[in-house]
Amino acid sequence: MDIIANYGFELVLLAGLFGFFMAWGIGANDVANAMGTSVGSKALTIKQAILIAMVFEFAGAYLAGGEVTSTIRKGIIDAAYFVDTPELLVFGMVASLLAAGIWLLVASYLGWPVSTTHSIVGAIVGFAAVGVSADAVTWSKVGGIVGSWVITPLISGIFAYMIFMSAQKFIFNTNDPLTNAKRYVPVYMALAGFILSLVTIKKGLKHIGIHFSTSEAMLLSIAIAVVVGVLGIVAIKRLKVDPAADKKMHYASVCLLYTSPSPRD
Repeated sequence: MDIIANYGFELVLLAGLFGFFMAWGIGANDVANAMGTSVGSKALTIKQAILIAMVFEFAGAYLAGGEVTSTIRKGIIDAAYFVDTPELLVFGMVASLLAAGIWLLVASYLGWPVSTTHSIVGAIVGFAAVGVSADAVTWSKVGGIVGSWVITPLISGIFAYMIFMSAQKFIFNTNDPLTNAKRYVPVYMALAGFILSLVTIKKGLKHIGIHFSTSEAMLLSIAIAVVVGVLGIVAIKRLKVDPAADKKMHYASVCLLYTSPSPRD
């Protein structure tokens, strides 16, 4: 306790530096995960992706980061084991930040697949189990986290497959892909707007003191989805294509709907 009292500012400064170092590693990995498909499909340029990531990565951390922080802070280890030696908890958390940051840097440099969540969870479990006791780790919570690493990609993969196959069936594998794209793409846009809005309203806004009931959140998300869908219809109508063009040209025009914010022929 004397160490914390005497060197509290230095410890906070050190934690901030290590946290910044880890955030740099996160930017090198998680932003690439989020923006890789958009840049790869030429829907966004690298400059646009960086600007969008600057805004929305910060907004996501600010609005929804509290849930993750709460789990990392007190869900993985039992704080009761550190009541008599709180400085050990401080040192362990700071060391975990540094260890996770170093691992992200090494893995990124070598081009290895790496997860920020895996890194920080593993670091905390390691310092608690080795530095204190294996009983200090809340293994049931850790098991739930590890389970989510399997279940979440599985569910995401299923939904991605369903969306992809629906686009194939209703747009690409039809006699008039361009007309069907103009009809259905706004629906996909509205659906994306609804999901993102609902998550933000229910999970994020409460961290800044704004609370909505489930029904209010649903209605507001539907309204936002409608606006997004209408904007999509307006933007897509700007696409000018010769109806007499062959089907290959129509396919190219459909691709423009997915890769250009304001598609034009």
